[in-house]
Amino acid sequence: MTSTTEGRAGWDPSTLQSRYDVVRTYTETLAAPLSPEDQTVQSMPDVSPTKWHRAHVTWFFETFVLADNEPGFAPFQDKYWFLFNSYYEGIGPRYSRPDRGLISRPGAHDVGVYRSNVDDRMRDLLTTLDEGTLTKLAATIELGFHHEQQHQELLLMDIKHVLSRNPLQPAYAGTPSPTAETDQLGWVEVDGGLVEVGHEGDGFCFDNELPRHEQWLRPFRIADRLVTNGEWLEFIADGGYRRHELWLSDGWAKIQTEHWQAPFYWTEVDGVWFEHTLHGTFPVNPGLPVSHVSFYEAEAYATWAGKRLPSEAEWEHAARVTGSTTDRVTGNLANTTSWHPEAAGQSTGGLRQMFGDCWEWTSSAYHPYPGFRPPAGAIGEYNGKFMSNQMVLRGGCALTPAGHARASYRNFFPHQSRWALSGVRLADDGATA
Repeated sequence: MTSTTEGRAGWDPSTLQSRYDVVRTYTETLAAPLSPEDQTVQSMPDVSPTKWHRAHVTWFFETFVLADNEPGFAPFQDKYWFLFNSYYEGIGPRYSRPDRGLISRPGAHDVGVYRSNVDDRMRDLLTTLDEGTLTKLAATIELGFHHEQQHQELLLMDIKHVLSRNPLQPAYAGTPSPTAETDQLGWVEVDGGLVEVGHEGDGFCFDNELPRHEQWLRPFRIADRLVTNGEWLEFIADGGYRRHELWLSDGWAKIQTEHWQAPFYWTEVDGVWFEHTLHGTFPVNPGLPVSHVSFYEAEAYATWAGKRLPSEAEWEHAARVTGSTTDRVTGNLANTTSWHPEAAGQSTGGLRQMFGDCWEWTSSAYHPYPGFRPPAGAIGEYNGKFMSNQMVLRGGCALTPAGHARASYRNFFPHQSRWALSGVRLADDGATA
């Protein structure tokens, strides 16, 4: 994982400190509605406790910024480097991920003390750095901002699962969206040809978005909005989860083993489907985008609908050429009203919901771009070593912090993942001359 900020203007001590304070404060704002007990629970191996997220992103700044640059550096607590290292082999041993919920101490309050200590030391460092050192460190510090934003999103996805396991059905925050009916699905024609894919410009990006490169695309069509709950109900009613011919072999084996019958947070009660959300459990709203479906489910639905999933290159190219992305990406991001995807709204003739609402599965395996090279050192472990057995998602979701999404952003999860806020946009082959 890397940043393209090194060598570009714009980061001075005051600007860095201001941005640091905004990002760090938002994490604590997200954790504020949760009790210390809420913050300790790990409801499955893929989920991390809230307090672990808060501590891990703090560990990142202590490890990758303070350790080599703070005069007289000493870690806040020796064992924290073992407890809160995620997967950086170059840093040293780490605590088992599936057992993070067994760490009752430090508690949520003590993690807050750790955060405050590192925050104070980071602010002191930023006020004492000479210009040359600041230029050298700015890229790593900005990387830390985006790393923390990733964990802000994960914190919400994870606590959603934690609260879903509680029979009291507690809500995190927010209110339900108004009931919406499914509107007519439209299609946008996109020309093919030799296109450029990957990050462009001098703004921030992760290393997996580089290098920008050329790719040949055939003409294609892409749906103007995400697949809705109402359309997914039709898939269920038509035996979508019972018809083997719709599924990839691994997906069929998975749904047989785990008895999938609907999206992850859906439950049927007396013939009515209910959906657990961060604002509570309610009857499924037909006009909202379907969410928390795996790649296997997305692929099966596309097959059932007689369509396919877009490749990541098609998705990115469509976002750029249709005007869906500008220098400032907008959409249903970090939705503090419902913390949930919303209806697409009126048809515009163009693409809707390209950013926000749900991460969108693509047909592309998560592989390196041609010429990709991970950064040297432990920080290079962030993305490159996961480029196997994962699929790419695009666009961001209703939990993604504002300013974090962009057209070239490559999110990735295993094929079977359902706890992430993921949805489906269909594609189809276009007319050829």
